[in-house]
Amino acid sequence: MNHTAPAITGLILSGGRGSRMGGTDKGLQNFRGLPLALNTLMRLQLQSLPLQEVLINANRNLSAYESLGVPVWPDSIDGFAGPLAGFLTGLEHCETPLLLTVPCDSPLFPLDLVERLYQALHDQDADLAMAAAPEADGAVRPQPVFCLLKTELIESLVKFTQSGGRKIDAWTSLHRCAIVPFDQSGDNAHAFANANTLAELQQLESI
Repeated sequence: MNHTAPAITGLILSGGRGSRMGGTDKGLQNFRGLPLALNTLMRLQLQSLPLQEVLINANRNLSAYESLGVPVWPDSIDGFAGPLAGFLTGLEHCETPLLLTVPCDSPLFPLDLVERLYQALHDQDADLAMAAAPEADGAVRPQPVFCLLKTELIESLVKFTQSGGRKIDAWTSLHRCAIVPFDQSGDNAHAFANANTLAELQQLESI
């Protein structure tokens, strides 16, 4: 990259109900001996394009998350409103021009995630960039929770959520979105695998 990337804040989305994991707080489940959220934080700190700051969006067990050493913010929208509520919380507390979102339950995401999303955002003059990855059936599909977005999108997102909108793709489709496929040779086919259940978490540990 020959141009200087602007400062980027990372946001770990850990605000869900964990309903498919029996209601446990997913980000605090252990993966290779460490909480998933801590694995995610360490992976963000190892990115080839460094982040200026990392925040965590969580709605329960806030002190456990705060012990990881970064700011923790609960949803500003009530009722576990899903990932977009996390996006909104991140945008409200982000002091950089760009915000990167990652979920707490995909501990193997690529170490060049930030760099590749930023490159596409810049090259395509987009408002946001979203990773796409091969799924079990071989199709490469967008992974909307892996998103790099301009902080100025906050007004649009406030309007969308206030009118009752909750679906990520319904909101992202309102903006210029660069889709970044992570299916090149050398990309880990399991990089975006996520653990919705304890069984899936154990499967991920064995990869």
